[in-house]
Amino acid sequence: MENEALLRLSVFIGLFGLFALMEWALPRRARRTSQTRRWATNWAIVVLDTLTLRVFALVLPLLAVGAAIDAGAKGWGLLNQFDLPFVVNLILTILIFDFVIWLQHVASHKIPLLWRIHRVHHADRDMDVTTAIRFHPVEIVLSMLLKIGLVYAIGPAAWAVVIFEVILNGSAMFNHANIKLPLGLDRALRLFMITPDMHRIHHSVQRAEHDTNYGFALSWWDRLFGTYTVEPAKGHDAMDVGLHWQDERPNKLGWSLALPFRK
Repeated sequence: MENEALLRLSVFIGLFGLFALMEWALPRRARRTSQTRRWATNWAIVVLDTLTLRVFALVLPLLAVGAAIDAGAKGWGLLNQFDLPFVVNLILTILIFDFVIWLQHVASHKIPLLWRIHRVHHADRDMDVTTAIRFHPVEIVLSMLLKIGLVYAIGPAAWAVVIFEVILNGSAMFNHANIKLPLGLDRALRLFMITPDMHRIHHSVQRAEHDTNYGFALSWWDRLFGTYTVEPAKGHDAMDVGLHWQDERPNKLGWSLALPFRK
């Protein structure tokens, strides 16, 4: 997989810069906390996540893409039992993986232990493109274990896994971004993908709202399983983002990393 890491990094940096620029030009909501402090903490978390995966790779060398190469060589996984065109393999990979990520997200809200970890993401009092990279290192490892297991079970092409990861990361940055889209465009995009207004509802302090709109890329699963909310009760401008009990502490790196272990 030559240049795979460089490709993913280039797309990530390019999309991050694009969405950050759009937030500056077309902000959806006024910021409520210091952007400098939040960004420093959220970027520090993603650096720790990256280092954690590097260490994890020493114990389990085959991460998602490597597992796909290994599964293909050994003929493991459902899709490796058929001689499918790459386009079909890619479409099936995106659909299956996106649905499983949706299920994982639902579980992270419903299972108390997983919620303790996942609430680090939800503790962000403002939502912007950096919220998409604010995940506790433990959650990153658990997510990678899930993906590795799924790769061996499904047997996707290695490049299909790369493309899905790029789509997932790009979609997460887009739908967390503080961007004001024209209402007509938002409605059209929601037919197949998650928009910032749609996902922002998921970050509401109201439990009835943040237990909806779980999707990261495709919007179909929430509609299909009855977890879709069209608009927040208080409207997007007045809704409170984050957790009921929080204050300025989520902007601190140490506090955020220790949050899963607090009562």
